[in-house]
Amino acid sequence: MPLLEVVQTKHLSASIRLTDSTAMQVDQYAAFIEASANDVVEQALAYVFSKDREFQEFLRTPEAQRITPTLRVRRGNGKDASDRPARKPVSSASSPAQAPAIVAGSKA
Repeated sequence: MPLLEVVQTKHLSASIRLTDSTAMQVDQYAAFIEASANDVVEQALAYVFSKDREFQEFLRTPEAQRITPTLRVRRGNGKDASDRPARKPVSSASSPAQAPAIVAGSKA
């Protein structure tokens, strides 16, 4: 019996828009926990989805299977965002002229 179990996870890139303040907080939280912005968004959404009882009930309805997708998923060269090296966390003391955060594959 193996000591480790590796679960293969398929990642995809999607484009989302955030307010400047939310993007900054995602970067700051990523620096705080020493993770990537992608990890922060992924884990925050997973947490909210798992804790929202009404949403969990909705997922068990036929209506949940008939939604119209609105997330802009990027189909491309087969290389997903997780294959790229992670960006270094941005220090909260960085200059305000810095480019906005890139989150979940969005374009700056």
